[in-house]
Amino acid sequence: MLVSTKGRYSLRVMIDLAEQQSDKYVPLKEIAGRQGISEKYLESIIKLLVKGKLLTGLRGKGGGYKLTKAPDQYTVGDILRLTEESLAPVSCLEEDAPSCPRRDACRTLALWQGLDRAIGDYLDRITLADLLHPEDGQP
Repeated sequence: MLVSTKGRYSLRVMIDLAEQQSDKYVPLKEIAGRQGISEKYLESIIKLLVKGKLLTGLRGKGGGYKLTKAPDQYTVGDILRLTEESLAPVSCLEEDAPSCPRRDACRTLALWQGLDRAIGDYLDRITLADLLHPEDGQP
């Protein structure tokens, strides 16, 4: 599994917005400036996060973006599953993967399934709130 720039930046944006937690919307330009991400690229990432209902946006004066729920209600797994095409360690475990002709004789299938579960379980245990305070020993 290789997490793309889009996935890594999505986590950075979500953490940034969690740090700004208030009733106010945070302008895209401010997020881009703090994170050192181009506004154009950030816009495409934020569209995904809004479409997935992780963020809400408001246009116009006083507009921007904010979280739709508390930081402890987002898991890293939720965020990465939305932004990454797959978190599967091998292509045969990807969603909508064609059936592998070697599946019944595959001696490594259980290994990859276990790794896939371990990755998912780990990412689903870590919340956005945990990432706000890494000094607390988590993750």
